[in-house]
Amino acid sequence: MNFLLVLEWLIKGFVWALVLLGGFAYLTLYERKALARIQSRIGPNRAGPWGILQPIADAVKLIFKEELTPAKADKLIFTLAPVITVVPAVVITAVVPWGPSFNIFGYHLNLYIADINVGVLYIMSVASIAVYGIVLAGWSSNNKYAMMGGLRSSAQMISYEIALGLSFVSAILLANSMRMLDIVIAQGGYWFHIIPKWFVVLQPVGTVIFLIATLAEVNRAPFDMPEAEQELTAGYHTEYSGMKFALLFMAEYTKMIAISAIGATIFFGGYNGPFVDKFPWLGPIYIFVKIILLLFGMIWVRATFPRIRYDRLMAFGWKVLLPLSLALVFITAVGIILAQQVNSHLIIIIPLASLLVAGVAVALVDRTLRRKDYARR
Repeated sequence: MNFLLVLEWLIKGFVWALVLLGGFAYLTLYERKALARIQSRIGPNRAGPWGILQPIADAVKLIFKEELTPAKADKLIFTLAPVITVVPAVVITAVVPWGPSFNIFGYHLNLYIADINVGVLYIMSVASIAVYGIVLAGWSSNNKYAMMGGLRSSAQMISYEIALGLSFVSAILLANSMRMLDIVIAQGGYWFHIIPKWFVVLQPVGTVIFLIATLAEVNRAPFDMPEAEQELTAGYHTEYSGMKFALLFMAEYTKMIAISAIGATIFFGGYNGPFVDKFPWLGPIYIFVKIILLLFGMIWVRATFPRIRYDRLMAFGWKVLLPLSLALVFITAVGIILAQQVNSHLIIIIPLASLLVAGVAVALVDRTLRRKDYARR
């Protein structure tokens, strides 16, 4: 290990931390502007031209806002909980490749912070740590509403993490690797010169499960039960104010960026795109465009779907997503074996069978809901 390599790691980590902090701030503006357009409103337009200084105004307000700590709270854990929540959201993207490697001034530069053989396993393990911060934030506040929010969050994350992990398995099988760079490389090229070899094409249902499970993982609507205002006032962060609240707020939006980056890498080709082999600088542009589009999808879902009931939230995770995810793993494995052993064109079995199984699952859910509705009448 030489000095230049350590310096490269430090610079990359510092730059990416700044990008995430700036991205978190302006993601809030992006969401407020997008929601305003969807709801026929104007949105932030006072602080700076077109409201672009609104995130800075919000940051200044939170920095100077008085911080209150409940008298009977566990002060050490109450202070550490926001930090435990925000750190995994930042470090989880260390294994995401942002573009192909290239030489600059004779130095070989890799556009990722870390390249490990078990990158997907690293993502799953780091993502599971975030639940501790939320649970500890609710428990240490010595507030029953906050405690209920923390318990809800832990139950929700555990339920949907299983389906999330199984959606990763489909991508691992298709790429034959857990290394993030290998997964991106496996999605390079085109079918019939027009259809990109992205895993969303081969496993569209697995991609949808990933997107649904990640919404539940970051407590976004319609899965924001840990902070249900109508019954828990504000959930696990009820007692937080000032910069401690800002850290919890930052963790949610930073996780949105991180999950969009991971989703773009695993299912949407990562930095792959036209002419990226000739112009490597196009790689980061392609993946950032994909991240922005996935973030807009999260915002659109928030503006469209109402919050669902908690028992149905848990039933959906255990009774629908989990068996469907297991079926998709089986279908993906069978399709890969048939394509390798019989005929390469049989890979088309994977998306067709996946869509068929998903259609059956949707029909069964619809039938169950209709029966319950008929019984109530």
